[in-house]
Amino acid sequence: MDVTSSRIILVSNRLPITARETGGELEVERSVGGLATALSGATRSTPTLWIGWPGPASELGRRYSAELEERLRELDCVPVRLSGREIREYYEEVANGVLWPLLHYQAERLPLSPEHWGTYAAVNERFADRVAEYWREGDEIWVHDYQLMLVPELLRRRFPDARIGFFLHVPFPAPDIFRILPWRRQVLEGMLGADIVGFHTQSYADHFQASVRALLAAQAGGGVVRHGGRDVIAKAYPIGIDAQHYGSLAARPEVRAEAQALTSDGVQVVAGVDRLDYTKGIPRRLLAFKRLLVRHPELHGKVRLIQVVVPSREAVRSYREFRTHVEATIGRINGAFGTPSWTPVSYVYRSLDENDLSALYVAADVMFVTPLRDGMNLVAKEFVASRTDLGGVLVLSEFTGAAEELTEAVLVNPYDVDGTADALHRALTMTERERRARMQALREHVTAATAEAWAVSFLADLRPAPGGDRCRGASPVSPPEMVEAALSRAREARPLVLLLDYDGTLVPFTGMPRDAAPDADLLSLLAALAARPDTDVHIVSGRSRPQLDEWLGALPLALHAEHGLWSRGAGAERWTRVELERMLPRDRLLAIMHDRAEQTPGALVEQKTAGLAWHYRMAEEELGERQAAVLAAELEPLAAELELDILRGAKVLEVRPRGIHKGAIVSDAADGLAGTGLVLAMGDDRTDEDLFAALPDGAIAIHVGPTESRAPIRIADVAAARELLRGLLPVAPGTPGNA
Repeated sequence: MDVTSSRIILVSNRLPITARETGGELEVERSVGGLATALSGATRSTPTLWIGWPGPASELGRRYSAELEERLRELDCVPVRLSGREIREYYEEVANGVLWPLLHYQAERLPLSPEHWGTYAAVNERFADRVAEYWREGDEIWVHDYQLMLVPELLRRRFPDARIGFFLHVPFPAPDIFRILPWRRQVLEGMLGADIVGFHTQSYADHFQASVRALLAAQAGGGVVRHGGRDVIAKAYPIGIDAQHYGSLAARPEVRAEAQALTSDGVQVVAGVDRLDYTKGIPRRLLAFKRLLVRHPELHGKVRLIQVVVPSREAVRSYREFRTHVEATIGRINGAFGTPSWTPVSYVYRSLDENDLSALYVAADVMFVTPLRDGMNLVAKEFVASRTDLGGVLVLSEFTGAAEELTEAVLVNPYDVDGTADALHRALTMTERERRARMQALREHVTAATAEAWAVSFLADLRPAPGGDRCRGASPVSPPEMVEAALSRAREARPLVLLLDYDGTLVPFTGMPRDAAPDADLLSLLAALAARPDTDVHIVSGRSRPQLDEWLGALPLALHAEHGLWSRGAGAERWTRVELERMLPRDRLLAIMHDRAEQTPGALVEQKTAGLAWHYRMAEEELGERQAAVLAAELEPLAAELELDILRGAKVLEVRPRGIHKGAIVSDAADGLAGTGLVLAMGDDRTDEDLFAALPDGAIAIHVGPTESRAPIRIADVAAARELLRGLLPVAPGTPGNA
């Protein structure tokens, strides 16, 4: 691959363009600010293609359709055309009506019955289709934000070897909040199609990994998610700004003059700049300012709040109502405290141009940034970058991503109105020495962690090292030709004995063991394999006898429960048990295991006929692994004394009588095999290594997933395991597939 010829394909809901009709002519230009500015420096030396919805430009009509397409092409932009219905259902009702409030911890704002997920999924498919039209070998794809959370996985299906990045520009909430989403699994699966999933803060990345563990039962921790046979990186990349630009703006004579005009009356200025949105905390901010005036009458006439509100979603009724509420609150404050010569709150409902905004930053004695929740909040960083004079104090909500970086700000809990009022008073009365020291430290961070540095860092991680493997995120799997050769041997074998593990091999892991019931597709597949001529199918599982009976008992399969302690032949009604020399000291073991489970939220103890299992798939990963190690150490003396085996599996620690393991069933299952007969075994964890070790010469051992194994053949995941097994079935005439 010629890396020098590769491009960056950026994918976002909106294209970074502004199109309008002026004097009967079409004007199209790149937008200034936002993501476009953040990416401009990092992509300067690399060809870039941007794919997205052209926004209101679509409303210019057919008259300019062809011309708009041509002008976009000149700007290296590719439009995704969306209908009015699609914009309403995908963008307004799902992305902004469901995902936006949930990701910002505003679950009470969710509609009673969320709808139109189908449209959201279909539009994401449209974006993926558009990318597929332009992608070529060597291109890197970078998908952005919550409107397109399914696109990475849709692209992964099309291009398994592509380098795909995804960045979420809003918060990722704690698992207890995220799991409220009706489509939570689809969203996680969609994001995990990427090689790198980026977030503004480490806490967001941690929340994402915790949700993956809880909802997909995948291995996730330490910044790596093992999913679909691949390692997906989950990492914090705090976005910055063009600090030099804001410093230059602040030095303009016209900006300095405007800033001086804002402070000419000697009144201290508290500034707030926000888009009209309920996440920005404007009503509580106003109440905190009011509380300041109540508690400190000496400030009357000496301080004012300039609150800029940038219009947003004015067509949405709830936003119009929110604006009315904000304006009414401002009116009440001004009515209660204002005088003919002093207005406590100056309200500006419009977007400011960069000179006016910079002047406000330069004039502000206090920048009042108090969102209830915000992915980053760049207003805080713009203010800091503008204060080359080391003046001003930043009061910042601790629920912004910026708070994890800008620790020298005065941090507040915006839900605590009294505490916020006290912090504002402290900021207004802070000594010059403290003010300058804080601002100096803030500026050192903001001027170093720029937008360009953010993009360069992400793209550097996304790109393969020189001479490296483009699929570096993938765990090693066997070459397709090796898998096909084994499959060909199995097809020709007569008889064929299949020894199949259940959890992690035929079904994905789940947080609760009982949630892994077989789906219709698996039941149909197992029935077809059992009906295949000269084929014996054995399910060899750690599951209990009643569980296997309930789920698979109606199928003509041989079942082996509790790692081979119990067995039931295909079509048989009765189970037989291996004779044991001694049983477990159950009460002693249960006391130890229950005690450790009580100290590990999410852990549980499962009792089996002859063994006990301590599951911790629902526990926080690091805590679960640590507690499992402690439990194993606690059990070792007892195991040595009573000849017990302690076995670590996938998020489970089992204790069982020595000599009970999956390998013990191989001799009976393979009895009588000769000539063209063959055993094929498939499993995913440590318990299956005993099975593989006991296989006869010439057998096929297949390991599922990314962990280490003695099996010579490795496949990615449950989906790959099922696909391989389908390859053993006869193909109906006229159906594409294996001969």
